[in-house]
Amino acid sequence: MKTPGRRWSALLSLLIVLPMALPVLAVPGVAQAEGARSCFDESAAVTVEEKRLTATLPSGGPAVGPELVRLAGFDKLVSDFTTRLCATKTALRAGKVAETAGEGLWRTAVDRAQGRRPDLGSIDKADDRPLYWARLRMSKALRQWTPRFPLSVTARAELLKTFDFGARGLDDSRFSSGPKLRRVLVSGFDPFTLNGAGVRIANPSGAAALHLDGKVIQTPTGPAQVQAVSFPVVWSYFDAGIVEAAYGRAFRDRFRRPELIMTISQGRPGRFDIERWAGAWRGGSPDNLDEPVRGPVPPADDWPQPDVQFIETTLPYEKMLAAPAEAYQVLYNQAFCVWPDSGNPGTGTAVCRTDAPKPGEIAASGGGGNYLSNESMFRSNRLRTGLGLAGIAGGHLHTPVLGTPADPSALTDADFEARRAAISSQIVTLLTAALGGTATKPASPAPGSSARADVLATPGTTL
Repeated sequence: MKTPGRRWSALLSLLIVLPMALPVLAVPGVAQAEGARSCFDESAAVTVEEKRLTATLPSGGPAVGPELVRLAGFDKLVSDFTTRLCATKTALRAGKVAETAGEGLWRTAVDRAQGRRPDLGSIDKADDRPLYWARLRMSKALRQWTPRFPLSVTARAELLKTFDFGARGLDDSRFSSGPKLRRVLVSGFDPFTLNGAGVRIANPSGAAALHLDGKVIQTPTGPAQVQAVSFPVVWSYFDAGIVEAAYGRAFRDRFRRPELIMTISQGRPGRFDIERWAGAWRGGSPDNLDEPVRGPVPPADDWPQPDVQFIETTLPYEKMLAAPAEAYQVLYNQAFCVWPDSGNPGTGTAVCRTDAPKPGEIAASGGGGNYLSNESMFRSNRLRTGLGLAGIAGGHLHTPVLGTPADPSALTDADFEARRAAISSQIVTLLTAALGGTATKPASPAPGSSARADVLATPGTTL
Protein backbone atom coordinates (compact mmCIF):
# COMPACT_ATOMS: atom_id res chain seq x y z
CA MET A 1 0.00 0.00 0.00
CA LYS A 2 1.46 3.35 -0.97
CA THR A 3 1.03 5.97 1.70
CA PRO A 4 1.77 9.69 1.64
CA GLY A 5 3.71 11.51 4.30
CA ARG A 6 7.29 12.58 4.86
CA ARG A 7 7.13 11.21 8.39
CA TRP A 8 7.42 7.69 7.01
CA SER A 9 11.11 8.33 6.31
CA ALA A 10 11.69 8.85 10.03
CA LEU A 11 9.75 5.69 10.83
CA LEU A 12 11.68 3.69 8.26
CA SER A 13 14.88 4.59 10.06
CA LEU A 14 13.34 3.72 13.40
CA LEU A 15 12.38 0.29 12.08
CA ILE A 16 16.06 -0.49 11.62
CA VAL A 17 18.20 1.58 13.98
CA LEU A 18 17.19 0.37 17.42
CA PRO A 19 20.30 -0.85 19.25
CA MET A 20 19.61 -3.39 21.96
CA ALA A 21 21.85 -4.65 24.70
CA LEU A 22 20.22 -8.01 25.39
CA PRO A 23 21.05 -11.14 23.41
CA VAL A 24 18.71 -12.34 20.70
CA LEU A 25 17.52 -15.91 20.30
CA ALA A 26 17.76 -17.70 17.00
CA VAL A 27 14.75 -17.53 14.71
CA PRO A 28 12.93 -20.90 14.68
CA GLY A 29 12.40 -22.40 11.28
CA VAL A 30 15.36 -20.62 9.69
CA ALA A 31 16.64 -22.41 6.63
CA GLN A 32 20.26 -22.60 5.58
CA ALA A 33 21.24 -21.11 2.24
CA GLU A 34 24.34 -21.80 0.19
CA GLY A 35 25.61 -24.66 2.27
CA ALA A 36 26.56 -23.68 5.79
CA ARG A 37 25.82 -20.00 5.31
CA SER A 38 23.19 -18.75 7.79
CA CYS A 39 20.41 -16.54 6.47
CA PHE A 40 20.10 -14.58 9.72
CA ASP A 41 22.40 -12.49 11.87
CA GLU A 42 21.37 -13.22 15.43
CA SER A 43 23.42 -10.27 16.70
CA ALA A 44 21.44 -7.75 14.63
CA ALA A 45 19.46 -5.27 16.73
CA VAL A 46 15.78 -5.94 17.41
CA THR A 47 13.03 -3.78 18.87
CA VAL A 48 11.81 -3.71 22.46
CA GLU A 49 8.67 -5.53 21.34
CA GLU A 50 10.67 -8.25 19.58
CA LYS A 51 12.86 -8.72 22.66
CA ARG A 52 9.74 -9.76 24.58
CA LEU A 53 9.59 -12.91 22.44
CA THR A 54 11.93 -14.46 25.01
CA ALA A 55 9.76 -13.52 28.02
CA THR A 56 8.22 -16.25 30.14
CA LEU A 57 5.60 -16.10 32.88
CA PRO A 58 6.92 -15.48 36.41
CA SER A 59 6.09 -19.12 37.18
CA GLY A 60 8.36 -20.24 34.35
CA GLY A 61 7.56 -22.39 31.36
CA PRO A 62 8.05 -21.69 27.65
CA ALA A 63 8.38 -18.18 26.23
CA VAL A 64 4.81 -16.84 26.10
CA GLY A 65 4.78 -15.27 22.64
CA PRO A 66 6.15 -18.23 20.69
CA GLU A 67 3.95 -20.60 22.70
CA LEU A 68 0.81 -18.66 21.76
CA VAL A 69 1.94 -18.74 18.12
CA ARG A 70 2.35 -22.52 18.37
CA LEU A 71 -1.00 -23.04 20.11
CA ALA A 72 -2.77 -21.20 17.28
CA GLY A 73 -0.98 -23.16 14.58
CA PHE A 74 0.74 -20.05 13.22
CA ASP A 75 4.26 -21.43 13.67
CA LYS A 76 4.17 -22.91 10.17
CA LEU A 77 3.50 -19.42 8.75
CA VAL A 78 6.62 -18.18 10.55
CA SER A 79 8.73 -21.08 9.37
CA ASP A 80 7.53 -20.79 5.77
CA PHE A 81 8.33 -17.08 5.81
CA THR A 82 11.89 -17.58 7.02
CA THR A 83 12.43 -20.33 4.45
CA ARG A 84 11.23 -18.07 1.65
CA LEU A 85 13.48 -15.26 2.86
CA CYS A 86 16.49 -17.53 2.68
CA ALA A 87 15.62 -18.47 -0.89
CA THR A 88 15.09 -14.88 -2.03
CA LYS A 89 17.68 -13.65 -4.52
CA THR A 90 16.48 -10.16 -5.50
CA ALA A 91 15.12 -7.04 -3.84
CA LEU A 92 12.05 -7.17 -6.06
CA ARG A 93 11.28 -10.69 -4.92
CA ALA A 94 11.90 -9.71 -1.29
CA GLY A 95 9.19 -7.06 -1.54
CA LYS A 96 6.74 -9.63 -2.82
CA VAL A 97 7.67 -12.09 -0.07
CA ALA A 98 7.11 -9.40 2.60
CA GLU A 99 3.80 -8.37 1.06
CA THR A 100 2.35 -11.85 0.70
CA ALA A 101 3.56 -12.90 4.17
CA GLY A 102 1.95 -9.91 5.87
CA GLU A 103 -1.33 -10.20 4.02
CA GLY A 104 -1.37 -13.97 4.49
CA LEU A 105 -0.84 -13.67 8.24
CA TRP A 106 -3.70 -11.18 8.61
CA ARG A 107 -6.05 -13.20 6.42
CA THR A 108 -5.22 -16.43 8.27
CA ALA A 109 -5.84 -14.76 11.64
CA VAL A 110 -9.20 -13.39 10.42
CA ASP A 111 -10.24 -16.72 8.94
CA ARG A 112 -9.31 -18.53 12.14
CA ALA A 113 -11.16 -16.02 14.32
CA GLN A 114 -14.27 -16.34 12.19
CA GLY A 115 -14.24 -20.14 12.20
CA ARG A 116 -12.99 -20.80 8.68
CA ARG A 117 -9.75 -22.48 9.81
CA PRO A 118 -10.76 -25.17 12.34
CA ASP A 119 -7.60 -27.03 11.36
CA LEU A 120 -5.39 -24.41 12.99
CA GLY A 121 -4.36 -24.76 16.61
CA SER A 122 -5.99 -25.62 19.91
CA ILE A 123 -6.26 -22.24 21.63
CA ASP A 124 -9.48 -20.20 21.43
CA LYS A 125 -10.01 -19.12 17.82
CA ALA A 126 -10.95 -15.59 18.89
CA ASP A 127 -7.64 -14.96 20.68
CA ASP A 128 -5.85 -11.92 19.22
CA ARG A 129 -2.47 -12.66 20.80
CA PRO A 130 -1.16 -15.26 18.32
CA LEU A 131 -1.40 -12.68 15.51
CA TYR A 132 0.53 -10.13 17.55
CA TRP A 133 3.34 -12.51 18.48
CA ALA A 134 3.55 -14.13 15.05
CA ARG A 135 3.89 -10.68 13.52
CA LEU A 136 6.79 -9.96 15.88
CA ARG A 137 8.52 -13.25 15.09
CA MET A 138 8.30 -12.49 11.39
CA SER A 139 9.39 -8.87 11.70
CA LYS A 140 12.34 -9.99 13.81
CA ALA A 141 13.33 -12.47 11.11
CA LEU A 142 13.09 -9.77 8.45
CA ARG A 143 15.17 -7.42 10.59
CA GLN A 144 17.91 -10.02 11.11
CA TRP A 145 17.85 -11.45 7.59
CA THR A 146 21.18 -11.43 5.73
CA PRO A 147 20.22 -11.51 2.03
CA ARG A 148 22.43 -12.64 -0.84
CA PHE A 149 22.33 -9.15 -2.33
CA PRO A 150 23.04 -5.64 -0.98
CA LEU A 151 20.11 -4.32 1.07
CA SER A 152 20.23 -0.74 2.35
CA VAL A 153 18.82 0.35 5.69
CA THR A 154 16.05 2.24 3.89
CA ALA A 155 15.18 -0.72 1.68
CA ARG A 156 14.98 -3.08 4.66
CA ALA A 157 12.76 -0.62 6.51
CA GLU A 158 10.48 -0.43 3.49
CA LEU A 159 10.19 -4.23 3.54
CA LEU A 160 9.30 -4.09 7.23
CA LYS A 161 6.65 -1.46 6.57
CA THR A 162 5.19 -3.49 3.68
CA PHE A 163 4.99 -6.59 5.86
CA ASP A 164 3.56 -4.71 8.83
CA PHE A 165 0.83 -2.96 6.85
CA GLY A 166 -0.27 -6.26 5.37
CA ALA A 167 -0.22 -8.02 8.75
CA ARG A 168 -2.46 -5.30 10.22
CA GLY A 169 -5.12 -5.48 7.53
CA LEU A 170 -4.30 -2.10 6.01
CA ASP A 171 -3.86 -3.67 2.59
CA ASP A 172 -7.05 -5.70 2.94
CA SER A 173 -9.55 -3.00 3.82
CA ARG A 174 -11.21 -2.20 0.50
CA PHE A 175 -14.98 -2.48 0.51
CA SER A 176 -17.03 -4.39 -1.99
CA SER A 177 -18.88 -2.35 -4.59
CA GLY A 178 -22.64 -2.13 -4.86
CA PRO A 179 -25.08 0.74 -4.43
CA LYS A 180 -27.15 -0.98 -1.72
CA LEU A 181 -24.24 -2.08 0.47
CA ARG A 182 -23.59 -0.03 3.58
CA ARG A 183 -20.00 0.26 4.78
CA VAL A 184 -18.29 0.57 8.16
CA LEU A 185 -14.56 0.90 8.94
CA VAL A 186 -13.29 0.08 12.44
CA SER A 187 -9.89 -0.24 14.07
CA GLY A 188 -8.56 -2.10 17.08
CA PHE A 189 -5.20 -2.23 18.84
CA ASP A 190 -2.40 -4.62 19.72
CA PRO A 191 -2.01 -5.86 23.30
CA PHE A 192 -0.14 -3.42 25.53
CA THR A 193 1.38 -3.16 29.05
CA LEU A 194 3.30 -6.34 28.23
CA ASN A 195 6.26 -5.99 30.57
CA GLY A 196 6.75 -8.54 33.33
CA ALA A 197 3.65 -10.58 34.16
CA GLY A 198 1.76 -8.53 31.54
CA VAL A 199 3.32 -10.60 28.76
CA ARG A 200 0.16 -12.75 28.54
CA ILE A 201 -2.19 -9.78 28.14
CA ALA A 202 -4.65 -9.66 25.24
CA ASN A 203 -6.64 -6.74 23.81
CA PRO A 204 -10.38 -7.16 23.21
CA SER A 205 -10.33 -4.43 20.57
CA GLY A 206 -7.79 -6.41 18.56
CA ALA A 207 -9.94 -9.52 18.93
CA ALA A 208 -12.96 -7.51 17.79
CA ALA A 209 -11.10 -6.36 14.67
CA LEU A 210 -10.46 -10.00 13.72
CA HIS A 211 -14.07 -10.90 14.51
CA LEU A 212 -15.42 -8.04 12.37
CA ASP A 213 -13.13 -7.84 9.36
CA GLY A 214 -15.11 -8.55 6.20
CA LYS A 215 -18.25 -9.42 8.17
CA VAL A 216 -21.62 -8.43 6.76
CA ILE A 217 -24.06 -7.21 9.41
CA GLN A 218 -27.77 -7.29 8.70
CA THR A 219 -29.34 -3.97 9.69
CA PRO A 220 -32.96 -2.80 9.45
CA THR A 221 -32.03 -0.81 6.33
CA GLY A 222 -29.92 -3.40 4.54
CA PRO A 223 -26.61 -5.28 4.79
CA ALA A 224 -23.51 -3.46 6.02
CA GLN A 225 -19.99 -4.67 5.33
CA VAL A 226 -17.40 -4.06 8.04
CA GLN A 227 -13.69 -3.73 7.32
CA ALA A 228 -11.19 -3.67 10.18
CA VAL A 229 -7.54 -2.86 10.80
CA SER A 230 -5.33 -3.20 13.86
CA PHE A 231 -3.06 -0.40 15.06
CA PRO A 232 0.24 -0.67 16.93
CA VAL A 233 0.56 0.78 20.41
CA VAL A 234 3.55 2.86 19.28
CA TRP A 235 3.72 6.66 19.23
CA SER A 236 6.13 6.80 16.28
CA TYR A 237 3.72 4.93 14.01
CA PHE A 238 1.09 7.54 14.79
CA ASP A 239 3.63 10.29 14.07
CA ALA A 240 4.21 8.65 10.70
CA GLY A 241 0.51 8.77 9.85
CA ILE A 242 -0.67 5.18 10.13
CA VAL A 243 -4.14 6.28 11.25
CA GLU A 244 -4.47 8.70 8.34
CA ALA A 245 -3.17 6.03 5.95
CA ALA A 246 -5.83 3.56 7.08
CA TYR A 247 -8.82 5.89 7.20
CA GLY A 248 -7.67 8.24 4.43
CA ARG A 249 -7.60 5.49 1.86
CA ALA A 250 -11.23 4.68 2.65
CA PHE A 251 -12.27 8.35 2.66
CA ARG A 252 -10.72 9.00 -0.75
CA ASP A 253 -12.53 6.10 -2.41
CA ARG A 254 -15.65 8.12 -3.19
CA PHE A 255 -17.50 5.19 -4.72
CA ARG A 256 -16.95 2.94 -1.69
CA ARG A 257 -16.65 5.31 1.25
CA PRO A 258 -17.73 4.11 4.68
CA GLU A 259 -20.76 5.80 6.17
CA LEU A 260 -19.49 5.19 9.70
CA ILE A 261 -16.03 4.87 11.23
CA MET A 262 -15.29 3.78 14.76
CA THR A 263 -11.96 3.46 16.54
CA ILE A 264 -12.09 0.85 19.29
CA SER A 265 -9.79 0.22 22.24
CA GLN A 266 -9.81 -1.27 25.72
CA GLY A 267 -11.05 1.15 28.36
CA ARG A 268 -12.58 0.87 31.82
CA PRO A 269 -13.57 -2.19 33.86
CA GLY A 270 -17.10 -3.50 33.48
CA ARG A 271 -18.49 -1.07 30.89
CA PHE A 272 -18.49 0.20 27.34
CA ASP A 273 -17.99 3.93 26.83
CA ILE A 274 -18.97 5.94 23.78
CA GLU A 275 -16.54 8.83 24.09
CA ARG A 276 -17.91 12.28 23.31
CA TRP A 277 -14.58 14.13 23.05
CA ALA A 278 -11.09 13.41 21.74
CA GLY A 279 -8.34 15.84 22.70
CA ALA A 280 -5.13 16.99 21.01
CA TRP A 281 -2.76 16.05 23.84
CA ARG A 282 -0.42 13.13 24.58
CA GLY A 283 -0.06 12.33 28.23
CA GLY A 284 3.40 10.76 28.31
CA SER A 285 2.56 7.11 29.03
CA PRO A 286 5.09 4.65 27.58
CA ASP A 287 4.12 2.73 24.46
CA ASN A 288 5.03 -0.84 23.49
CA LEU A 289 8.58 0.32 22.75
CA ASP A 290 8.74 1.74 26.30
CA GLU A 291 8.88 5.23 24.79
CA PRO A 292 6.94 7.99 26.60
CA VAL A 293 5.73 10.95 24.55
CA ARG A 294 4.13 14.07 26.01
CA GLY A 295 2.80 17.15 24.28
CA PRO A 296 0.40 18.23 21.55
CA VAL A 297 -0.76 15.72 18.94
CA PRO A 298 1.27 16.65 15.85
CA PRO A 299 -0.31 17.24 12.44
CA ALA A 300 -0.18 14.54 9.77
CA ASP A 301 1.90 15.41 6.72
CA ASP A 302 0.15 15.74 3.36
CA TRP A 303 -3.38 15.38 4.73
CA PRO A 304 -5.95 18.18 5.08
CA GLN A 305 -6.88 18.68 8.72
CA PRO A 306 -8.23 21.45 10.94
CA ASP A 307 -6.14 22.93 13.74
CA VAL A 308 -8.42 22.08 16.67
CA GLN A 309 -8.06 21.07 20.29
CA PHE A 310 -11.11 18.84 20.61
CA ILE A 311 -13.20 16.79 18.23
CA GLU A 312 -16.71 15.70 19.17
CA THR A 313 -18.13 12.33 18.22
CA THR A 314 -20.74 12.16 15.49
CA LEU A 315 -21.62 8.54 16.25
CA PRO A 316 -25.38 8.04 16.75
CA TYR A 317 -24.84 7.43 20.45
CA GLU A 318 -28.54 7.61 21.31
CA LYS A 319 -29.18 4.60 19.08
CA MET A 320 -26.22 2.77 20.57
CA LEU A 321 -27.40 3.45 24.11
CA ALA A 322 -30.80 2.06 23.13
CA ALA A 323 -29.31 -1.21 21.85
CA PRO A 324 -30.56 -4.44 23.45
CA ALA A 325 -28.95 -5.05 26.83
CA GLU A 326 -26.15 -7.60 26.92
CA ALA A 327 -23.30 -8.48 29.28
CA TYR A 328 -22.02 -4.94 29.89
CA GLN A 329 -23.57 -1.54 30.49
CA VAL A 330 -23.04 1.11 27.81
CA LEU A 331 -22.43 4.73 28.80
CA TYR A 332 -22.00 8.01 26.97
CA ASN A 333 -18.90 9.58 28.51
CA GLN A 334 -18.95 13.37 28.22
CA ALA A 335 -15.82 14.05 30.25
CA PHE A 336 -12.82 16.03 28.96
CA CYS A 337 -9.95 17.95 30.56
CA VAL A 338 -8.20 21.24 29.79
CA TRP A 339 -5.02 22.85 31.05
CA PRO A 340 -5.68 25.66 33.55
CA ASP A 341 -3.29 28.06 31.79
CA SER A 342 -3.83 27.99 28.03
CA GLY A 343 -0.57 29.85 27.54
CA ASN A 344 1.42 27.12 29.29
CA PRO A 345 -0.11 23.74 28.38
CA GLY A 346 1.26 20.80 30.29
CA THR A 347 1.62 22.73 33.55
CA GLY A 348 -0.64 22.71 36.57
CA THR A 349 -3.49 20.32 37.35
CA ALA A 350 -5.85 19.66 34.48
CA VAL A 351 -9.45 20.79 34.93
CA CYS A 352 -12.02 18.15 33.97
CA ARG A 353 -15.65 18.87 33.09
CA THR A 354 -18.66 17.42 31.29
CA ASP A 355 -20.07 20.47 29.50
CA ALA A 356 -18.17 21.47 26.34
CA PRO A 357 -14.71 22.97 25.69
CA LYS A 358 -14.62 26.75 25.36
CA PRO A 359 -12.81 28.65 22.59
CA GLY A 360 -9.12 29.04 23.40
CA GLU A 361 -8.98 26.18 25.88
CA ILE A 362 -6.11 23.73 25.39
CA ALA A 363 -6.80 20.01 25.59
CA ALA A 364 -5.24 18.00 28.39
CA SER A 365 -7.32 14.90 27.71
CA GLY A 366 -10.31 13.61 25.85
CA GLY A 367 -12.89 11.55 27.67
CA GLY A 368 -10.93 8.50 26.61
CA GLY A 369 -7.72 9.72 28.19
CA ASN A 370 -4.57 11.02 26.51
CA TYR A 371 -3.06 7.82 25.21
CA LEU A 372 -3.17 6.27 21.74
CA SER A 373 -6.86 5.33 21.91
CA ASN A 374 -7.79 8.99 22.32
CA GLU A 375 -5.37 9.85 19.53
CA SER A 376 -6.85 7.26 17.17
CA MET A 377 -10.25 8.95 17.51
CA PHE A 378 -8.71 12.40 17.20
CA ARG A 379 -6.64 11.65 14.11
CA SER A 380 -9.27 9.70 12.19
CA ASN A 381 -11.94 12.31 12.80
CA ARG A 382 -9.59 15.27 12.30
CA LEU A 383 -8.96 13.80 8.85
CA ARG A 384 -12.67 13.18 8.28
CA THR A 385 -13.50 16.80 9.03
CA GLY A 386 -10.47 18.06 7.10
CA LEU A 387 -11.76 16.28 4.01
CA GLY A 388 -15.18 17.83 4.51
CA LEU A 389 -16.92 14.51 5.12
CA ALA A 390 -19.45 15.68 7.67
CA GLY A 391 -21.91 13.05 6.46
CA ILE A 392 -19.74 10.22 7.78
CA ALA A 393 -20.39 9.31 11.42
CA GLY A 394 -17.23 8.92 13.48
CA GLY A 395 -16.10 8.38 17.03
CA HIS A 396 -14.58 6.05 19.58
CA LEU A 397 -15.80 3.08 21.58
CA HIS A 398 -13.97 1.91 24.68
CA THR A 399 -14.55 -1.74 25.54
CA PRO A 400 -14.57 -3.22 29.03
CA VAL A 401 -11.24 -4.39 30.39
CA LEU A 402 -10.77 -8.03 29.45
CA GLY A 403 -8.46 -8.94 32.31
CA THR A 404 -6.35 -12.09 32.39
CA PRO A 405 -6.92 -15.78 33.16
CA ALA A 406 -7.51 -16.44 36.85
CA ASP A 407 -4.51 -18.73 37.26
CA PRO A 408 -1.37 -16.55 36.96
CA SER A 409 0.45 -19.45 35.31
CA ALA A 410 -2.26 -20.02 32.65
CA LEU A 411 -2.41 -18.50 29.17
CA THR A 412 -6.17 -18.89 28.89
CA ASP A 413 -9.26 -20.23 30.63
CA ALA A 414 -12.98 -20.54 29.96
CA ASP A 415 -14.00 -17.33 31.74
CA PHE A 416 -11.32 -15.30 29.97
CA GLU A 417 -12.52 -16.61 26.61
CA ALA A 418 -16.18 -16.02 27.51
CA ARG A 419 -15.50 -12.38 28.43
CA ARG A 420 -13.74 -11.79 25.13
CA ALA A 421 -16.61 -13.39 23.19
CA ALA A 422 -19.16 -11.29 25.08
CA ILE A 423 -17.29 -8.07 24.28
CA SER A 424 -17.02 -8.88 20.56
CA SER A 425 -20.69 -9.88 20.41
CA GLN A 426 -21.80 -6.67 22.07
CA ILE A 427 -19.72 -4.58 19.67
CA VAL A 428 -21.66 -6.14 16.79
CA THR A 429 -24.90 -5.26 18.58
CA LEU A 430 -23.77 -1.66 19.07
CA LEU A 431 -22.72 -1.33 15.43
CA THR A 432 -26.04 -2.75 14.29
CA ALA A 433 -27.86 -0.25 16.48
CA ALA A 434 -25.75 2.61 15.14
CA LEU A 435 -26.69 1.62 11.61
CA GLY A 436 -30.41 1.56 12.12
CA GLY A 437 -31.67 1.16 15.65
CA THR A 438 -34.26 3.41 17.25
CA ALA A 439 -33.18 5.70 20.09
CA THR A 440 -35.21 5.55 23.28
CA LYS A 441 -32.77 6.35 26.08
CA PRO A 442 -31.59 9.89 26.95
CA ALA A 443 -27.86 10.53 26.95
CA SER A 444 -26.29 11.20 30.33
CA PRO A 445 -22.87 11.13 31.97
CA ALA A 446 -21.77 8.03 33.80
CA PRO A 447 -23.88 7.86 36.99
CA GLY A 448 -22.18 8.50 40.29
CA SER A 449 -18.79 9.45 38.88
CA SER A 450 -16.88 12.66 38.28
CA ALA A 451 -15.39 13.87 35.01
CA ARG A 452 -11.89 13.51 36.41
CA ALA A 453 -12.55 10.00 37.71
CA ASP A 454 -13.88 8.95 34.31
CA VAL A 455 -10.77 10.19 32.55
CA LEU A 456 -8.39 8.74 35.10
CA ALA A 457 -10.05 5.31 34.78
CA THR A 458 -8.69 4.80 31.26
CA PRO A 459 -5.33 3.06 30.63
CA GLY A 460 -2.44 5.38 29.89
CA THR A 461 -4.03 8.49 31.36
CA THR A 462 -1.61 10.79 33.19
CA LEU A 463 -2.83 14.25 34.16
